This record gives sequence, structure tokens and C-alpha cells, in this order.
Amino acid sequence: MTATLVAKSPGLLARERTIAKPGFSRWLVPPSALAIHLCIGMAYGFSVFWLPLSRAIGITQPVACPTDMSFIGQVFATSCDWKISQLGWMFTLFFIFLGSSAALWGGWLERAGPRKAGVVAALCWSGGLAISSIGVLVHQLWLLWLGSGVIGGIGLGLGYISPVSTLIKWFPDRRGMATGMAIMGFGGGAMIGAPMADMLMKHFATPTSVGVWQTFLVLAAVYFVFMMGGAMGYRLPPDGWSPPGWTPDKAGSRRALMMDRHVHLDVAWKTRQFWLVWAVLCLNVTAGIGIIGMASPMLQEVFGGKLIGVNLGFNDLTAAQKGQIAAVAAGFTGLLSLFNIGGRFFWASLSDRVGRKMTYYTFFLLGFGLYASIPWLARTSALPLFVGAFCIILSMYGGGFSTVPAYLADMFGTKMVGAIHGRLMTAWGTAGVLGPVLVNYIREYQLDHGVARSDAYNITMYILSGLLLLGFLCNWLVRPVSETLHMSPEEAAEEKKAADDTHPHFIQDNVAVAHEVTRNWEVAAAWLVVWIPLGWGIWITLQKAFTMFR
Repeated sequence: MTATLVAKSPGLLARERTIAKPGFSRWLVPPSALAIHLCIGMAYGFSVFWLPLSRAIGITQPVACPTDMSFIGQVFATSCDWKISQLGWMFTLFFIFLGSSAALWGGWLERAGPRKAGVVAALCWSGGLAISSIGVLVHQLWLLWLGSGVIGGIGLGLGYISPVSTLIKWFPDRRGMATGMAIMGFGGGAMIGAPMADMLMKHFATPTSVGVWQTFLVLAAVYFVFMMGGAMGYRLPPDGWSPPGWTPDKAGSRRALMMDRHVHLDVAWKTRQFWLVWAVLCLNVTAGIGIIGMASPMLQEVFGGKLIGVNLGFNDLTAAQKGQIAAVAAGFTGLLSLFNIGGRFFWASLSDRVGRKMTYYTFFLLGFGLYASIPWLARTSALPLFVGAFCIILSMYGGGFSTVPAYLADMFGTKMVGAIHGRLMTAWGTAGVLGPVLVNYIREYQLDHGVARSDAYNITMYILSGLLLLGFLCNWLVRPVSETLHMSPEEAAEEKKAADDTHPHFIQDNVAVAHEVTRNWEVAAAWLVVWIPLGWGIWITLQKAFTMFR
């Protein structure tokens, strides 16, 4: 017997077309998520374009705009080069629109499904790069802001949250590990994209072009293929599915703040718990992103010539010597990227054993000690300890991102965790402004008042350690959500119907559902597709990192 078709067949991107059939391996879903995150993670590596774009007209040297030209005039000017500070607004727009788009369309994602959201993310991210390419070609800065910053930022938001609730539903037994596998890709995207972009720009560079617009087009095509492959690989587990032999945590488990009930998005974001976790993430990210923004100059200014065996301060070095320590600092930032990635998997997986709340306690207490020790490590010139402290700090920065989706699922259930996570991403956007502003302005204030470059970061470290204590307090205040806020069975059924979880397009006439048997080689091939580029990026990064200890 066959199934009777009672309604129009759903489209390829429809949610019900992504429901996995018996025999499908859940281990095919993380590579799909990684494929998307490795592409959009290039947002972290966009600084590789700043210097070439700042001389897009002059080619060898920037052509400065007239001093009396207005800001609007510079935005539309075609005869003079852009300033790096103007280009840097693309980075700010990335994270503003990442947070806002995740918050606005998180609910739609839960109804439409991860495949449709992934396709839209691919169109926005790659389309934004294509628009930016045109902006470089016609030398219009506003097209770069609109393309990569706004449209690309929307792609970032949808691409970032698209796999979250899907992975949590596939791995209820290892929520932290599952989200850690995907979100580590966002941290690793720049390790692949930045060196690839550098090679492409060198390949396309000519006496009349810096090679950026061509590089944008190639990246747009490559990313589109990978992101579409990832989106089409998404599958959702059938309603009520659970891993063989697994049973949910019982009441009183130290890992679960809530059992098998769910809280609606419209209720969750109004709760005290949501805003406490919002503050927890914001404070952790504010401290970490501030470090990312100043890691390279901080290492150079604190250690100066000692990085190359010369006992001179930064200001006393020659131009050639400064070039040498800049190469060492590049290795330092690469090493931080590796720990950022590794921390996303390590800490999220550890949270499955010790609990989300205990994991964040560790972030804040250990982070407080490390941040507060940085000035002392700088004074003693203990380079290995200094580097080690920053590596651990960056691992906890990445771990904060990958642990928070599981934290939300523990508190609010899995039904709408993707949408709730989307609302929480506004904390990232807020931290993306607060962290760099706090660090940069304090540094400039110190330097303007005669503080030595090697000491200009001390107060900043103490302020950031204070923020982590505040985060510890917010985490301590988190309590289980009241049962009165849980969705009733009727509400849950209505949400299931709205999300097409009940497969309204088809009725089965007492027949077995077709199987979708996954073979071992298919799983291995899927992981190979994402690990080959990731492994290449790690190798390039390690080569740069080794320059610090030669």
C-alpha cells in the first residue's frame, strides 16, 4: 500500500520535507551546521581587506580625500581612498544586524525550519559579498556597508541560529557537545577565509587593481555552494524521537533547570531568567571581545623588542624591528583563534557533565583571576604565562557562545529554543559595541595622560575583571522557570500544528514510513568535506603561531 496524497506536495524547502526518516544518522547534521558556520565565520577575518581597500584608488599608496570634504562626500567619492575607520563600520554592522536579525526572525525560523533559514542565510551572505564587490568596483562605500554589513549581517544572524534548536533536538543527551560542534565553526571561519582571501587578492592584483572585488566574487560563489550544501543537509527528528537507550534527566538533576516542558517565546523573553542569562552572555562577551580587539597591539606594546630578543621599548624600535614583532603578534592572534575554536567545543561538552551554571561560574571566577593577573605578568615579562593566560581567556570567550544555547534549552525547553536564542543574540550585539569602545577609549585616555604604552592596559584589565564578577552574580541569581509559565498541552499542540510537525500534507494508510538509511561512508564523507578546509586553516594558523617561540 502507499501513502495517500491529500494536499499539494510540499516544496523542497518546506519544514515537513526535512523530517528525517527511520535510519537517518544524526551525525550527518553537525557537518551541515559546520558548513554554514565556517562560511559566515569569515566575518571575524574581514580585517584582511582593510589595508588593500584603503588604497583601492592609489594602489600602492592611499589617495587622501581633501581635508574640507564632508563625511557624506567621502562616502560617495570616487577619486580618493577610504579610511580604515570608515571600512571598520562593516565589522560593527555585522554584529548589530546579526543580533537584530536573529531576534526578529528567530520565531519564523522555528516555524519555517532550518533548511529554509539556511538557504536565506546563504543568499544574504553571498549576495552581500556580491554587492560589496560592485561597491569596490565603482568605489562606493555605502554599497559595502549595505552589502556585507546590512544584508550580510542578516545572513550572519539567520545562519548562526539556524542549526541551534535542530542540533539540540537531535542530541538531547549531549546538548552542549552538539552546539559546540557547530558554533566552533563560526570561530574557525576566519582561519580559513582570511588566508584564502589573502591568496586570492595577491592572485588578482594588477598595476590597476588591488584584487579585492574579484576576491569578493570568488568568496561569494564558494560560500554559496558550501552554505547551500549545509542547508540542504539539515534534517529534523520526528516528533517524540529520542536516542536509543536514553531517558531524560529526572527531577533534581544538577544539569537540568527544567524537565520536559516548554516555555513559549512570547513568555520566555519576558522572564527574569532570560535577562539574567542575557547579562551573563553580554558580560562574558564584552570582556572577551575587548581582548580580541587589542591582543596584537597589546603584545607588541607590552613586550616591545623582547619579542625578538632586543631589550628596547616599543617606541625605541626601528621600522624594520616593528615589522618583525608585528609578525610575532600575528602568530599570537592566530593562537588565540585556535583556543577560541577549541574552547567552543571543550567547554560546551564539559557543561554536559558539570552543568551549564557551573561552567559559567568557572568562566567568571577563572577569568577574574586571569584578567587581574595580566598586569603582573606584563611587568615580569613572563611571555609564556602571558600568552597562556590569554589563550585560556579566549577559550572561555568561545565557550560562552557554545554553552548558552544548551543553557536556554535547559531552562525553557527545546520547542522554541532557536527563537529564544535569537532574542538572546542582542547581548552579542551590545557587547560588540561595549567591549571595543571600553578598551580603546581607556587606552587612549591613558596614553594622552602620559602613561607608558606598556602600562596603558592595566586599568582596563581590572575593569574587565570587575565585569566578570558582575557576571558571576547574574549567573548565581538564575533559578528554574516557574511551572506556571510552561506551555499547556493545548498550547504545545497548537505550536506543533503551526510548525507542521504533524505532517499535514500527507496521511499514511497503515504503511511503514520509507527508510532513509545512512551508510558509514556518507557520514565520513560529510565530516571530511568540512574538516579538510578547517584542517588547512588550523595548519596555516599553527605555522604563524610558532614564530612567537622561535
